[in-house]
Order: sequence, then structure tokens, then C-alpha cells
Amino acid sequence: MSNAWSILNNPFKNKGTAFTNEERKKLGLVGTLPVEVETIEQQAKRVYDEYKNRPEGLQQRQYLMEVFDTNRTLFYYVMQHHIEELMPIIYDPIIAPAIEKYSEIFQRPQEAAFLSIDDEADIKESLKNAAAGRNVKLIVATDAEGILGIGDWGTNGVNIAIGKLMVYTAAAGIDPSEVLPVSLDVGTNNETLLNDPLYLGLRKKRVYGDKYYHFVDSFVAAAREVFPDVYLHFEDFGRDNATKILKQYQDKIPVFNDDVQGTGIVCLAGVLGALNISKQKFTDQVFLTYGAGTAGMGIANMMYREMRMEGLSEDEAKKHFYLVDKQGLLFEDTPGLTPEQKPFVRKRSEFANADELTNLEAVVKAVHPSVMIGTSTNPGAFTEGVVKAMAAGTERPIIFPISNPTKLIEAHPEDIIKWTEGRALVATGIPSAPVEYNGVTYHIGQANNALIYPGLGLGVLASKTRLVNDEILSAAAHSLGGIVDTSKPGAAVLPPISMLQSFTKTEARAVVQSAIDQGLAGEGVTDPAKVTEEMQWTAEYTNED
Repeated sequence: MSNAWSILNNPFKNKGTAFTNEERKKLGLVGTLPVEVETIEQQAKRVYDEYKNRPEGLQQRQYLMEVFDTNRTLFYYVMQHHIEELMPIIYDPIIAPAIEKYSEIFQRPQEAAFLSIDDEADIKESLKNAAAGRNVKLIVATDAEGILGIGDWGTNGVNIAIGKLMVYTAAAGIDPSEVLPVSLDVGTNNETLLNDPLYLGLRKKRVYGDKYYHFVDSFVAAAREVFPDVYLHFEDFGRDNATKILKQYQDKIPVFNDDVQGTGIVCLAGVLGALNISKQKFTDQVFLTYGAGTAGMGIANMMYREMRMEGLSEDEAKKHFYLVDKQGLLFEDTPGLTPEQKPFVRKRSEFANADELTNLEAVVKAVHPSVMIGTSTNPGAFTEGVVKAMAAGTERPIIFPISNPTKLIEAHPEDIIKWTEGRALVATGIPSAPVEYNGVTYHIGQANNALIYPGLGLGVLASKTRLVNDEILSAAAHSLGGIVDTSKPGAAVLPPISMLQSFTKTEARAVVQSAIDQGLAGEGVTDPAKVTEEMQWTAEYTNED
């Protein structure tokens, strides 16, 4: 391939029509581009106008991916100038159909590493090839067993890793040349994929047990060898594996699981924001988690750790939590309890009607929660009866139906506001329009992990911290406080996505400070603002040598 085409086909180097005449001569590009030399602003206007001309949804995303594949700087310039509008297109909710159709519409791998459990010996070589000599500092890896609310999507799930990394760069300025999406292909139990002649992954049932964990260990070891300073972000692993893998590494290397920890942090930030409005104490809250899977238990654990940091003993803190799953309230003798659930289950002797607590409304009436968070993917589960029962027992009920995509939400904000006569403090996992009720405009916070993990990641990389512990995660959650004016009627419990790029810096600095205070930061890291600024990449063209 000629030098001209190697440059024009390298998304990290290509500037398209923005190459100056001097650069075109120097790089052998004369005659390969139209004669007009454009600014990035001109290019971005063309991209945005064309994006708006495409049918809404997946076709808009496909067009933006074409830009992503050819010119990273231009793509992120457009993203950063339209982040609130484009986030739902690049990530949730449009990422779901993009995952489902990944094999069908596949064109190129977007510099991802595809690792197969059948070729474990090739892991190191695969990582080097996928990175193509780049200095990777951040990996998002998935085995795609538990994608959003759509389940097991095998190799198609690499799109979730690609989407997460797009948000890292657009929101926090992580250098796109220093990130790598990784697909851990261990098979799939999705019969649709196994029977699809276009499916691009391993055509076999998922591997579990010792062979699976050995494969993950091999990946982690190879990643740390090839990229010594890498921060590992695990995404959408299955319920049985996510927490086990996190516990395996969290005391050894900087690692983060967005489903176990990210959802918990953003929900903690939302509860803290709600309490800033209601002026109530955190340690007075009673938590009901509806959906006791990976995300639900991550939330319960984050709230529990915050209780402990507020000074409660283990026993005192655990009395504030109730878990509800498909069986109803979880008790000590409930069959099939996971290790994560067991510390929070209740004794039947606590209730005169324990055998009747098999549905959410009955549990709400029995335990009187002040905070109810839904991760069940059970649409409509927060019925009018459930919400009114909760509102009867607390002045300002905090209700977060955060299952996504939209079709899986437990209740819609306008219903919750109406059923509670405007008293509820609401956040959802999807973008939600403001709700008008009795002359007040209620702004609905989005409990989107994107509020947390980009700034957290920026802070982890800037601080060069050895570990990502509970104190750092708590610092990230608390950093979102004060951004929203809670004195205004209808104020949101979380800051809006439109402010994402500004408050990621605030969060990153809080993370760096926490690492410094704990003695976890790298050598020479003493100024949170300085190291955060130095770590950030901006979507601007540089002169070609």
C-alpha cells in the first residue's frame, strides 16, 4: 500500500480534506483529495448535516461509525460538540439493535481485539496486533453474557466495549489511540446466534468453570504484560462471573466492573442528590432493591459501604436493606441465593406474614422503604399500587426505575410524579423528558453510568493509582454533589448529560485526590488539577511531520 493510502486509511492519522497543501506535498497526498482545504469546523458541519438527514436510530449510528472508521479526530470533534444528542445514538439505547445486528452489518473491527477461548495461546499476539504498536492505557473487555437488558450476544457484544470507549473519549478526553475494546469469545447460549449463518463468533455453547477462569486469567496477565500501565474495565459479564472476576483482581491491579460498581456509584450519587433536595440523612434511609442480580447487588453493596463510612456497624447497616427478586423478598432459606445476596437477606421471623411477601407491593407495604431502585428488566413492575404504597410511608420517596432499554423500564417518570403528587425524587436509566405537573417542571435525572465511569477512568489514569478501592468510588459519587441547584422546584437528583464534559473533570480531580490521600497515586502525582489536565486529549488536528 502506498504511503498516501496508508495515511488516508489510518483513522488515527487521517485528516481528509483538512490536510494542508504543504502536508499533501510532504506526505504524497497530492491528487488523492479534492483541492479545497477545509477546516475541521467545515468538515464537522458536513458530518452533522448528513447525520441529521439519515433516518433516526440505527442508520444514524451506522453513518457515524463510518466517520469513526475513517477519521477519529473528526468523529470526536462532532461528538464533543453534540454530546447530549449523540450519546443515545452512539451508546444506549441505539447500541442494543447495533449489537443484535453486528454480524449482519459487519464491515470492519474498529481496532478491537477478538480473543477466543479455543486459541488461548494467541492472546498476547492478538493484543499486540489489535493495538498496532499503540500505547494502550485503557481496555474495556466483555464476554457479552449479560448485555444491557438484552442478554447473551456473544461476539456481537464487542459493540458494547466500543461504545463505552467512545463515551470515555467524548466525555472525559481519554486519548482514542490509547484505548482498546476486547471481546472474550467463550461461546454463546443464544440459539438465534448459533443458528445464524452470518454469526461471526464461536459457534458453540458458552464455556464455564475452570477453563473459563483460566482464559480470563490468561487475558489479564497478557494485557498487563503487553500494556504495563493498563486500567481494565470489565463490562456486561454474566451474573455468576462478574463479581467473582472483580474480586479476583480488585486488590491487585486497577480494575473496574461497570455493572457491579458503576451502577452502584451513579445510584449512590443520585440518592445523595435526592437527599440534598429532601434534606434527609443518608443513614435514615431504608433501601429496597428490586432485581437482585449483578447490578442490583452492586447498588446494595455501594449503599451499604456508604452506610459504613457514615459510621454504622455492619449489623446496623445491613438492617437498612431489603432485596426483592422473582421469588419476592429474599430470606435466609430462599433457594438459590448467590454469595452477593446472602449478607442482605432477612429472617422470616421478622415478619408475621413472611409467606405472603412474594410480590413487590406486599413487600413495600411491609418494609416501608424510602428508596426503591429497580434493575429487574421487568417492565411496569412499579405499578400505581406499589408507588402509592411507598409514598404513603415516606414524605419524599426516592424512586429509581433504571432498567433499560426503554421497553424494560419499571415505571415511567410522569406516572411516578402523578401517583406521588409531585413528592417523588426520580431518576431513570434512560433519557427522560421533563415532567409537567401542577405548574412545576420536574427534571428527571438519568442514572446513566456515563455520569460516572468516564471521570473515574480519567482520574484513575491521571493518578496512576495502584488500585480502585471503595474510597475512590465514594469520592467519585460525592463529586457530583453541588452541580445541580437543589433549591429550584423540580430539580433533578443528578446533573444532566449536557454538563458531562465539565463535571468529568471535577470527578477526575476528586479521584486523584483520593488516590493521593491514600498513598495509592503514582510517583510524582501531587496536583490533581494539573495531572487531570495533562491526561486529557482534545479533538484537534496536529501538524503532520
